[in-house]
Amino acid sequence: MTDTSDIEQRILHFLERYPHERFGAKEMARRLGFRSDVEYRAFLDALRKLQDERRIQRLKGKEYQHLHVSRSVTGVLRLTRQGFGFVAIEDADEEVFVAARDKGTATHGDRVEVALFVQNAKKKEIGERIEGEVVRVIERGREDIVGTLEHERKSYFVVPDDSRIAQAIAVSREDLNGAREGQKVVVHVESWGEGHFHPEGRILEILGQSGEMRAEVLSVAREFSLPTSFPPDVTMEADGFSAPIPDDEVVRRRDLRGDLCVTIDPVDARDFDDAVSLEPLGNGNHRLGVHIADVSFYVREGTLLDREALKRGTSVYFPTGVIPMLPDRLSGDLCSLRPREDRLAFSVFMEVTARGLVKSYEIVESIIHSKRRFTYEEVQLILDNDAGARAAESPEVVTAVDRMSKLSAVLTAKRMKEGGIDFDSAEAKFTYDAEGRPTAITKKERLASHRLVEEFMLLANQTVARHIGLARSEDHPKPFVYRVHDVPDPAKVKELASFVQQFGFKLHVDGNVRSSDLQRLLEQVRGSEVENLINEVALRSMAKAVYSDRNIGHYGLAFDFYAHFTSPIRRYPDLVVHRLLKEYAKGVSQGRREEIRRRLPYIAKQSSDMERNAMEAERAGIKVMQVEYMKRHLGDEFTALISGVTHFGLFVEIDDLLVEGMVHVRDMEDDFYVYDEKKFALIGRRTGHQYRLGDTLAVQVTGVDPEERRIDFRIVHDDVIKRRDEQRGSKKRKR
Repeated sequence: MTDTSDIEQRILHFLERYPHERFGAKEMARRLGFRSDVEYRAFLDALRKLQDERRIQRLKGKEYQHLHVSRSVTGVLRLTRQGFGFVAIEDADEEVFVAARDKGTATHGDRVEVALFVQNAKKKEIGERIEGEVVRVIERGREDIVGTLEHERKSYFVVPDDSRIAQAIAVSREDLNGAREGQKVVVHVESWGEGHFHPEGRILEILGQSGEMRAEVLSVAREFSLPTSFPPDVTMEADGFSAPIPDDEVVRRRDLRGDLCVTIDPVDARDFDDAVSLEPLGNGNHRLGVHIADVSFYVREGTLLDREALKRGTSVYFPTGVIPMLPDRLSGDLCSLRPREDRLAFSVFMEVTARGLVKSYEIVESIIHSKRRFTYEEVQLILDNDAGARAAESPEVVTAVDRMSKLSAVLTAKRMKEGGIDFDSAEAKFTYDAEGRPTAITKKERLASHRLVEEFMLLANQTVARHIGLARSEDHPKPFVYRVHDVPDPAKVKELASFVQQFGFKLHVDGNVRSSDLQRLLEQVRGSEVENLINEVALRSMAKAVYSDRNIGHYGLAFDFYAHFTSPIRRYPDLVVHRLLKEYAKGVSQGRREEIRRRLPYIAKQSSDMERNAMEAERAGIKVMQVEYMKRHLGDEFTALISGVTHFGLFVEIDDLLVEGMVHVRDMEDDFYVYDEKKFALIGRRTGHQYRLGDTLAVQVTGVDPEERRIDFRIVHDDVIKRRDEQRGSKKRKR
């Protein structure tokens, strides 16, 4: 008997030979030579399987045809809330559009095989998007889904919180695991269904009543597969370290306990990655010290702690707390550079000239004793010449802070002159009641003290990367993990230039866009009413910074070499960089070097993936708090900026609260509005009235949906408060 897979291949080859013809089952079987009843039944089975896998298509009249594909590609499917999506092709700088009807059972985050439609070759020539359909799910992005349990007649369903998962998941009564209607749950999908059948699953965990604060916050962690506790064996390994630093470590390290090292962190910080020191030199230069927690002393390669840290990739910061990369015994205790305690560190000393040039540097394993734990606000008071703040510190400390401020300003000016881009994105800060519900939202104030620390960390990261990348003592570059940022897509920059022109701003787009051109644009918009909007649009036009074993430089920082070295408590690549610095300082064999070279691409990809997942989770956590806050403001009116325009409505942002929501076109009842892509506007068909990106208008909160994390508004008056043309010269009120 002919093998089924062989029959499938023969069918595919036959249809590929006649891509524009259609065949009935009997005719195809006859032409392929399947004549006996047994062979014909096997042929029909293979035909059905190919159809189910969407590798061929069945037409009306029970005829079959080639799927009109030229080739297939693989990648991760990213769906939109409208049902369609995009697959970023692996190992290529292209993506494929997948219509909602063409995604099969695939859902957001799945790794899929996509068949490209034949007509794409012509489309690509004229610059149109590439399209295709999912023919196979290679790997599910997630099988545990968060949602709300609902009961309809005799059936139970979990409606996913993530609206990109279109179908509810059926749960039998036997698989409810004690869950009740209206509860927020985690369901494990056992079968993804085919055709019109629902996916099926079983309840794994009950998070609480839907809408409750704790349940909503916990659901974000589960939605993004973030572990909220450590495996017992990992915790045990962390707890096994003794507090006293071994004597032999003290002896072999550079002893900096007498140096004036201080930490500068947020007021609510618990883990202190970095400390800084600064002393003047006789030649007019300064000796800047950046001292980083030596996590690699405790977390050795291949240990349980190391494997767990790699799996997590990064710490995740929510408005109400943190999911750490490392257990608290390390992150909040042994590795944290707490004041007045001896701690192991990795120090980078840089001799910096008055012009901000690094004349020489030294990288050493050290032991430090932080003299002061500063908050950003405390340092800012010193910089603002607050008499009380300056009097409370020793003259030595005040002098050091003043010197740090001056050096930081020099480094900032140098970086901006060389083309560095400064995206000053606003962040939300929440105030809570006793039950953890947000009672106020304000913008985090960006202080000069923040800039001070950032510049020193940037310089240390750059110095470490150049130390490895520019080593000329060997024939081949040392394997390393770089932080890279590619040049932006010229088409996206052209779109950005067109966009900012609507507001009267200019972006030079001839040839390759230099980072300095983008920085000049951001300087133009600083302080204007549309600063946040243009910052966000400009940021989206950039490539994403990622980790890579191949250095291509960092476009946004205008650095030829850059790496992450300064946060090993919360970022896995930094921990790897520490290990590599130590290994290369001692010398490595050729065999070990090849082992490192083979391992680094996976580490870089895993770290980049986990960073992106963490960022999405953090945004979702902020949205949960914003939705909860706006529940108390139903019916209230606000002034908002139009931050996005689509065919289905307007995205609007309340600037003071950084809260974004939607005005649905169905609620704009004074006219029938049509989307004009070139004008970034909705235009009334009857009146010609326009709502344009960047316009300011009065809106009223009409609804919030905690499950969808959605806020709905309606326009209070039929006219805008301020047109975008007026926004350029309009500066924000000082608060």
